Amino acid sequence: MMFDQFLKETGELMARGESFVTATVVRALPPTSGKPGDKAIIHVDGRISGWIGGGCAQPVVVKEGLKALQDGHARLVRISPSDSNPEEGIVDYTMTCHSGGALDIYLEPVMPKPQIMILGRSPVAKTLAQLASTIGYGVSIVSSETLKDSIADIESIAADDFNLTQLKITPQTFIVVSTQGEGDEEALEQAVSSEALYVAFVASKTKATKVIEFLEKRGVNHQKISRVRAPAGLNIGATSPEEIAVSILAEIVQKRAIAEKPVARPTAGPTLNVIHDEAKDPICGMTVEKGKARYKTDFKGETFYFCCAGCKQTFEQSPEQYAGLAKI
Repeated sequence: MMFDQFLKETGELMARGESFVTATVVRALPPTSGKPGDKAIIHVDGRISGWIGGGCAQPVVVKEGLKALQDGHARLVRISPSDSNPEEGIVDYTMTCHSGGALDIYLEPVMPKPQIMILGRSPVAKTLAQLASTIGYGVSIVSSETLKDSIADIESIAADDFNLTQLKITPQTFIVVSTQGEGDEEALEQAVSSEALYVAFVASKTKATKVIEFLEKRGVNHQKISRVRAPAGLNIGATSPEEIAVSILAEIVQKRAIAEKPVARPTAGPTLNVIHDEAKDPICGMTVEKGKARYKTDFKGETFYFCCAGCKQTFEQSPEQYAGLAKI
């Protein structure tokens, strides 16, 4: 992938708020088709665009790339023909393909900024927007008109009756309703009807109860209403707008940490649910996705899968010798 094309595609993915992994060849020992500086993008569905080496290397890169998306950690992957001494910080794969050579590939996950959408222009809303932007959140303020006193790096959106239908809201969006008397009911109804991960209402218990009762009488689904955090924020005894904003941001950070915590996977079954069914090439030891394997052969009622034609040919010359090496 040409560098300008790489930059363009990564920019487009980031603009759409999609997660992906960049893969860069940082070291290559010939003979390899991948060269230092070669780049590729690994998408969340396992697709790869760009070039980091031949068919033998790509399944490993995709597998480790999807793991990086799961845990959020970058990694250096080494693919080499010899089982060298393991080094700390390097994920080693032994590949005895006919092409030979070795590759070191750096994988880095790129996650979209977490988004906070604030409905209202109250002092709490503006303080929260500034604090959230400072620690790296993408922030937008929605009100009846755009803010006159614009805040750096914060998007101001005008929406009648807080209509959010044209705005991008995902299950990773945090919504805080801080209208404080300016369209409370309309704003909260829009918020609870969205896909947002978190909905909080800046109001006293008494005020929150009245607004929620109003929404229930309007027929808003009880399950949607039950999502609302009211009063908003962690209970830290906050009283001033600044303290309330801090308590809300702390609760969002806590909620995000819980939501992003890796889910424990069973010891049995595939590590990645994108690659559904894998096999081990009995010749070179590489992992091959069965559904996409171009090279395969049957022996004694069992199908064997290969990363390339050379491995398949070697197996077929002496299948008894290699059949037992296909177990993952």
